[in-house]
Amino acid sequence: MKSEGQYRKDIYPGLEVGIILKKDQRSGKITYGIVQDLLTSAAFHSRGIKVRLEDGQVGRVQVLDTDPDLD
Repeated sequence: MKSEGQYRKDIYPGLEVGIILKKDQRSGKITYGIVQDLLTSAAFHSRGIKVRLEDGQVGRVQVLDTDPDLD
C-alpha cells in the first residue's frame, strides 16, 4: 500500500512524489516530480505534507513513489 504523504518522516529531498497543486485541488490532478524542500514543519498534516518540487512547483503530497515495483 502506498502512503498518502501525511507524515513528514516519510518525505525527504530527492524522493519522487505525486502532489496536488493548489489550482488542481478541485479536479484532483496529480503532478509528479522530485522533492526539493519540505514546506510543512508539522510532523503530520491531514491533507498532505506541502513540498516544493525541483521544478519549483508547490503542492501537497498525495502519492509516495518509494517502491519501484509499483510503477
